[in-house]
Amino acid sequence: MVVFEIKSLSPETYRQQTRRSTLIVAVTFAVLAMGLAALAVALFGETGADNLKWNVTGVAAGLLATAALVRFVYLQQPWMSCSAYGWNLKRSLMSVTNVMHHVTAGVAADDPEAIKLLRFYHLGLTQMHQLDGNSASLSEVTGEINQHRERMEARGMDTDQSRLDDAWLVAVKRFPAGK
Repeated sequence: MVVFEIKSLSPETYRQQTRRSTLIVAVTFAVLAMGLAALAVALFGETGADNLKWNVTGVAAGLLATAALVRFVYLQQPWMSCSAYGWNLKRSLMSVTNVMHHVTAGVAADDPEAIKLLRFYHLGLTQMHQLDGNSASLSEVTGEINQHRERMEARGMDTDQSRLDDAWLVAVKRFPAGK
């Protein structure tokens, strides 16, 4: 089952849209937190008393309301698609990172699934760094990425591994770490 697929995105568009969606979420939180804090103080607070607990309660309610809006409303909106994509890309990369010791053991054993999984990881990592505008970190791993791609080409394997297959994550776990 395909868990995630890398899409072609313009880094400039990605950064512009993620800044916009971040601003919308931040403003939503600020308005809800301040509004609910003021409402809690107005409804339950006492004049001249310390109403910190009502302010904190309002801010917490604002945080929960914002999280619910993001989860159930904002994520369905077109303006949030780049942020959702970036989050899913990073989650997919983390799922590979969590089994990386098995992946490297599988690559060392010349396992095709481990080799494809590592290639997906490299392609995803490359895109993440490009989208985030982090070329310095990308340049540190370019040699390893190119070496792995050349190894795949020498074996006649398809280097376009833009889909994360859940079966690969399961399959590489059969390789003991560090061997």
